[in-house]
Amino acid sequence: MEKLLEQEELELLSHQYSRKMITPLVRIILEEERKNITRGAAPSSRQEIIKKSISFIEKEYQSFIRPVINGTGVILHTNLGRAIMGEKLIKDAIDSFKGFSNLEYDLFQGKRGKRGDFVERMLAVFSQAENALILNNNAAAVFLILKTLAEGKEVIISRGELVQIGGGFRIPDILKESGAILHEVGTTNQTNLNDYQGAINENTALLLKVHQSNFSIDGFTTSVNVKELKTLAKKYHLPLVVDLGSGTFLPTEEFHLQHEPMVQEIIRGGADIVCFSADKLLGGPQGGIICGKKEYLTRIRKDPMYRTFRVGKITLTILQSTLLFYLQGRAQVSLPVWKMISMSYKDISRRCNSLAGKLKKRGVSVSCQDGISVVGGGSLPGKTLPTRLLCIESKRNIEALDQRLRLSAPAVLGRVKDGYLFLDPRTIEPEHDKKLIELICSAYQNQDEVI
Repeated sequence: MEKLLEQEELELLSHQYSRKMITPLVRIILEEERKNITRGAAPSSRQEIIKKSISFIEKEYQSFIRPVINGTGVILHTNLGRAIMGEKLIKDAIDSFKGFSNLEYDLFQGKRGKRGDFVERMLAVFSQAENALILNNNAAAVFLILKTLAEGKEVIISRGELVQIGGGFRIPDILKESGAILHEVGTTNQTNLNDYQGAINENTALLLKVHQSNFSIDGFTTSVNVKELKTLAKKYHLPLVVDLGSGTFLPTEEFHLQHEPMVQEIIRGGADIVCFSADKLLGGPQGGIICGKKEYLTRIRKDPMYRTFRVGKITLTILQSTLLFYLQGRAQVSLPVWKMISMSYKDISRRCNSLAGKLKKRGVSVSCQDGISVVGGGSLPGKTLPTRLLCIESKRNIEALDQRLRLSAPAVLGRVKDGYLFLDPRTIEPEHDKKLIELICSAYQNQDEVI
């Protein structure tokens, strides 16, 4: 065992995963080797055992978080961490969270302060709301809103808005766990104002509207907009809560996408409370944001569960830098999510041709063809952006080439279809182009080797 662990290949893995993590796995390989010998098999060489050990370790610890070059064309890829931070955002934030900070300290008064106060103020200013709260995700935001304002009472919602979010979590389940009572109205494709009005009774706590941010219903459909619901809610002295899901502060139609309701637009439309994710179209860290009337948010903040869901200094620091980009008019040029969305077909095509030319010179069978990118992450479902794809052909085994790239360092993810591996430059950060060429060439030349 010691002799094996001292070999250069396994020492490298020891530095990556720690010796304590790889030793039990090497022991399993050795035990299997002993069993094979007792069955009459010829002993494997030391190098063969090392190779088996490396393969087993990499397979078992594939969930070790590492960098990925995203060539899938999905901008907000949930499985790849949704909105990427980018160098500018991290550079602006790093000084505040690499050491001590005034996270919960009032420097002017010289005493304990309010956590996240300035970030919440920025959110209130930009959303045009009275107040704001920050939690660890949007599901937590929905849960806490319902628990605080509707526990033991009815929440009226259209059947067409009973959405399921990532990981199998459903709005009705969150609503049930909050202690609120679900009161569905209308049908999947048809809900009108009379449906809501007919459901209001003495046990009604609030009206809930959930934006269909991760799916769309087309054809014979009717729904009630925020302004109409606000008129009804005001008549019966009920709060109107809107779950926007992805949530954006920029007009998506300016980027050749369909209009996605903006946070400030929904607040102006009359919503008393709006909640949304921080790591989708906002382009920040994982979090759930609540904007709205001070009277309701004060109650939510006082709920004992609020502390369970509050965020720490890293989230607040990065979110602060993210929001400053918006308030300074720099979001489109500084936040990777909007840089990728706004990238022109012409620029992508030029870059794709450059990558293809360099790969061809090194013997890779590659071409370029038109394709589509998607926003992803439960945002703008079914809407696409035109792009140019790098199309790699393997005369041997395209799946093996794809696997070798996935297991490279950094990992490279693309899309395999019709015997080709497609990579979309839109979601590949330009600074990775040189490394990407090296990885593709290496994988292409060694794709016959068993991993």
